[in-house]
Amino acid sequence: MSTRYKFTEKYAAYFITFAVVEWIDVFTRNEYRKIFIDSILYCIANKGLNVHGWVLMTNHVHMIVSVEEKSEHGLSDVVRDLKKYTAMQLLKAIKENDRESRREWMLRIFSFSGRHNSNNTNYQFWQQDNHPLLIDSTDKLGRALEYIHQNPVKGGFVDLPEEYLWSSARDYSGKSGIVPLILF
Repeated sequence: MSTRYKFTEKYAAYFITFAVVEWIDVFTRNEYRKIFIDSILYCIANKGLNVHGWVLMTNHVHMIVSVEEKSEHGLSDVVRDLKKYTAMQLLKAIKENDRESRREWMLRIFSFSGRHNSNNTNYQFWQQDNHPLLIDSTDKLGRALEYIHQNPVKGGFVDLPEEYLWSSARDYSGKSGIVPLILF
């Protein structure tokens, strides 16, 4: 059995990526970003999630994460639960948001994706894969953090990584970020 793109080490750090189906730009509104951030905070407080680096872009997220050794939850379980919960909450928020001009369009795509995936019943918010890559060297860690922190710069949102609120670059530059980190 292939171990490529699987969580193979229970307490190791992994670089993960997950994206909204069809790369829909959902995270352009603060209320949607807040749902995702609150879910991360819940996983930190209640599931033993350690966040070492992260960035939330308009349609995808990159993270370097692990779980505490005392945690009863495996990293794959925490990531699964994070994606499942955020999907439910984000879909609910989109459905109930009268100011969301893209609501019908987004729900149509989420519904279409859900109907064409046997793992779902109605809607699919996140793409299936996480692409977990084991961080087993300082070189891999450095490259992953650089990649994460440069995403908003390459996307044209900011000139400097630490200017982007929705990222751990602020923490690594000595500023206070919005998600508590376990720094390397």
